[in-house]
Amino acid sequence: MNKVVNGAREALEGLQNDMTLMVGGFGLCGIPENCISEMVRLGVKGLTCISNNAGVDDFGLGLLLDQRQIKKMISSYVGENAEFERQMLSGELEVDLIPQGTLAARCHAAGVGMPAFYTPAGYGTEVAEGKEVRYFDGKPHIMEHAFKADFALVKAWKGDRFGNVIYKGTARNFNPLMAMAGKITVVEVEELVEPGELDPNFIHTPGVFVQRIFQGVNYEKRIEQRTVRAKN
Repeated sequence: MNKVVNGAREALEGLQNDMTLMVGGFGLCGIPENCISEMVRLGVKGLTCISNNAGVDDFGLGLLLDQRQIKKMISSYVGENAEFERQMLSGELEVDLIPQGTLAARCHAAGVGMPAFYTPAGYGTEVAEGKEVRYFDGKPHIMEHAFKADFALVKAWKGDRFGNVIYKGTARNFNPLMAMAGKITVVEVEELVEPGELDPNFIHTPGVFVQRIFQGVNYEKRIEQRTVRAKN
């Protein structure tokens, strides 16, 4: 089945205000740059975004924050975005900060059809407020629910028109988990190839999880904090 669409505009067909999105990436590594740019152009509002972090002030999800398009962020880290901090402290933005492992596990649970699971992470903190607690081997665990997302937007290195994709290096991060979990999974790739060109032993996300795929353009691949050694 050919799942190729003609760019980000067609890939995001059906995206509406007040939807919940999973957005892949870690920091600025492996983020769906083309999809984010298209969402800015579309001007959709009231979005709930599930992502490890919120980009930086002028890139990644930071672009949506600048335009007040996000009403809620579900993340594990927000330290690189001053506008995120300002909106959170002023009450303009609803924020659900959760442990990074729990974020990954809730994506995974959605992808494999588990409605909920128990984890010791967060017990005794604000994370556990209002959540069911059970004891396993004498240790308290809190119940976490699987995420529910209308779209999952992920970035891959290579993909074929059947939706099979490969991620490169650390850009793999949250992308495979989120690709499994959205009602509609959109994958943007750097290189689109024909079926059979990808070694099946190295495919990270099978096409069964993907509804739309397209070849992206003009990737910046920014680095949040570039550190180099001083010259001798």
